[in-house]
Amino acid sequence: QVQLVESGGGSVQVQVGSLRLSCAASGFTVSGYCMAWFRQAPGKRREGVATIDRDALLNYAESVEGRFSISRNDGLNTIHLSMERLKFEDTAMYYCAADPTISDADCLHRVDGSRFRYWGQGTQVNVSA
Repeated sequence: QVQLVESGGGSVQVQVGSLRLSCAASGFTVSGYCMAWFRQAPGKRREGVATIDRDALLNYAESVEGRFSISRNDGLNTIHLSMERLKFEDTAMYYCAADPTISDADCLHRVDGSRFRYWGQGTQVNVSA
């Protein structure tokens, strides 16, 4: 049974705060899937944040480029999202997603969330003054 469990969310102070989100996978191997982080703020559409393909190549949304870093730990079958210099607009529920059918080429572009088969339950990030 495929399962994704996010953790690491919380409340941080704008600009100075940092967080590291984790997504523990079970039932499949993360290195064989296109893996992604998405987020959704209240009243806003779901937004792709970062992806990592099977070769561990990375792609980021412009809004987080240079501040966020996606990584993969094959030994723990986990992916992470390290977030620095957080902004108010980073406040959202963050979701981990996985799909075995998205090609590596597509994985490194703006892949719509509807293409991902598996989702976690989300972890909340709040950025405040």
